[in-house]
Amino acid sequence: MNWMEDLFGVKKPIIAMCHLQPLPGDPDYDEIGGMDKVIELARHDFRALQEGGVDGVMFSNEFSLPYLTKVRPSTIAAMAYVIGELRREIEIPYGVNCLWDPIASIDLASAVGAKFIREIISGVYASDFGLWNTDPGATARHKIAVHAKDVKMLYNIVPEAAKYLAGRNIAEIARSTEFNCHPDALCVSGLTAGVETDTQVLKQVKDAVKSTPILCNTGCRKDNIERQLSVADGAVVATTLKEDGIFRNKVDINRVKEFMGVVKAFRTTL
Repeated sequence: MNWMEDLFGVKKPIIAMCHLQPLPGDPDYDEIGGMDKVIELARHDFRALQEGGVDGVMFSNEFSLPYLTKVRPSTIAAMAYVIGELRREIEIPYGVNCLWDPIASIDLASAVGAKFIREIISGVYASDFGLWNTDPGATARHKIAVHAKDVKMLYNIVPEAAKYLAGRNIAEIARSTEFNCHPDALCVSGLTAGVETDTQVLKQVKDAVKSTPILCNTGCRKDNIERQLSVADGAVVATTLKEDGIFRNKVDINRVKEFMGVVKAFRTTL
């Protein structure tokens, strides 16, 4: 088994996103509702995901738009507070994602006992949020320094709303990232959250690497998940699990159950 099968206990695991509402310091933070409102909505979404049958969950500050490439301490503290409030209810493996900052993500993971992070950890990208100039060597050393050596690192090598600056194709990027950075998984995305990942790009990445698991990172739906999982080793899923499949809405437990029903039926064919 690869590490994902060992951690999640199934082949082709589904990691569902628990998107946190804007946090203190974010432009759209609800000062009236405050953190109590953030926790209330996070609890609703998390319960719907867990009871709906997903294999794991990843908490992210998804509504902290526009994102920072160096996350402020207030965001890490707020996310840790939310996860701490939910901790006793969590029965499935969980990870974290402080958008778009791998160091902050590692710090949060170490503090709350998360098993994995997902971030832009390697490469240089031009994005809607400015220039992403990563330092994977420093990130790897920081992980050891904060006693997070067992935290799995999910590298997003086709990040949303960004383009790799060097003139290299995705297969080359995947191959060299695997060799140089030793990622625990590679995430392949569409343009933005909810946009379908190109299956052919998934296959190019899968064929390029030797042993690293590949995750379909955006745009999975009931009508395409079998096709995506026929190539990928798992998926990160969010938008399709929400009411009416709309990014900003709450998670709909019935949509979660329907989606996972398709996934579980597909697994019986493996």
